[in-house]
Amino acid sequence: MKKLLVAVFVMVGLLGQHAYAQDKINAVTTGVPFLTIGPDAIAGGKGDVGAASAPDLFSQHWNPAKYAFIEEDMGIGLSYTPWLKRLVTDIGLSSLAGYKRLDDMQTISASLNYFTLGEIFLTDEYGGSTGQSSPNEFSLDVAYTRLLSESFSGSVALRIINSDFALNVDGYYPGFAYASDVAFYYQKELRINRKSSLISAGINVSNIGSKISYDKGNTKDFIPTNLRLGVGYKTELDKYNAFAIYIDANKLLVKTPNSDETYEEYNGTSVIASMFQSFSDAPGGVKEELQEVSLSAGAEYEYNKQFTIRAGYNHEDAYKGNRKYATVGAGLKMNVFALDFSYLISVAQNNPLDNTLRFTLSFDFDAFKKQRR
Repeated sequence: MKKLLVAVFVMVGLLGQHAYAQDKINAVTTGVPFLTIGPDAIAGGKGDVGAASAPDLFSQHWNPAKYAFIEEDMGIGLSYTPWLKRLVTDIGLSSLAGYKRLDDMQTISASLNYFTLGEIFLTDEYGGSTGQSSPNEFSLDVAYTRLLSESFSGSVALRIINSDFALNVDGYYPGFAYASDVAFYYQKELRINRKSSLISAGINVSNIGSKISYDKGNTKDFIPTNLRLGVGYKTELDKYNAFAIYIDANKLLVKTPNSDETYEEYNGTSVIASMFQSFSDAPGGVKEELQEVSLSAGAEYEYNKQFTIRAGYNHEDAYKGNRKYATVGAGLKMNVFALDFSYLISVAQNNPLDNTLRFTLSFDFDAFKKQRR
């Protein structure tokens, strides 16, 4: 029973049903929110920053334009994020990501994110068993990235999304949506105090696409179209040591709930109109618009490009979700493999990832080829 209640709670949240403001709490909700979960422990150890951080295997989620500046020719990585681990053990996000450099100017990349809600036992109104199901959601995307100048790159990603809660309820069907990302990244090497430094900036507008429906189009919910902006600075301390700091700002490009609108009026707005309205439609005016911007900051210390220590903090306004948490993480790069871990500590309300260890395993094909020679 406990597991069933937890699963129902999670599914209601994932459905993104529209709720209006009460006592000034007016969070923007969407369907398929698993798309906003950071899939890897690399960014997860730095407070979930990624728009302008150093390029890595999981740049597909944060800013695919960063792949233009990744050093290796090809790589693949696997990551797992437990969800609500304190209550159940089989809910989590599994992610697979990879990239391949086509030449000095072009890179292709792809990722698969699979969110499972575990096994759920179903009953009728009398408590009798009606079987069991395995609710799940997944997204599959591919991206093309091109170097536009010596210091600037752009990327376009295409994504399909499937959401199947498998409840065997009449009138309910799996939801399907499609989306795209548009991203840009800038980095510039500098010499400061005779030491190499790197400044970076990035922008990613993700999940621009269709709405999602679970009743063949009778009702539709927005998916989490998101604007991510970031800046970063990395400098070498000496020959073996380097330090970096990054800051991201995020805003959902989805209409703000307004008590003057019905559910039908709210969801009847087109996706493009909703994106533009999201900058000026908050009932509380400019103050509430600013509350809808969440901030994250992260720092990273690297020794000899092999051992990394990370820390970060994420802040969301109390009236827009109140997700405030600190993170710590570490990474170890071996000849062929790299292991990264992150740990999240909630500061405000309970977080599904509170006191949970995440891990990422990466494979370097360049190093593998060199070993075989």
